[in-house]
Amino acid sequence: MKQKCLVVLVFVVLLACAVGWDEGIPGGWNPIKNINDPHVTEIANFAVTEYDKQSGEKLKLVKVIKGDLQVVAGLNYRLSLTASDSNNYQAIVYEKAWAREHYRNLTSFTPLHA
Repeated sequence: MKQKCLVVLVFVVLLACAVGWDEGIPGGWNPIKNINDPHVTEIANFAVTEYDKQSGEKLKLVKVIKGDLQVVAGLNYRLSLTASDSNNYQAIVYEKAWAREHYRNLTSFTPLHA
């Protein structure tokens, strides 16, 4: 059990480093330094696709504007993004990449007002 926990912890740290998170408060939101990382884009596309399924919209991801990462019992991604309707949204996606069955959940998807 200890070895399994260690493997999960190492994976979370490596994933966090891969998307550019290397400082801040554990459990708090920390900026993602490389918002152009392919994994961040994959998370943003997942958020838009899930929102479309739930709402009946037909949005597409245009770009990720900024993002934050929170390490919890998995990873929370809080992304500000632009969609094909020219509006900006904030999406929060929870991910457990190391789970036996890769798990992602769209927690929220809300419009950002200027």
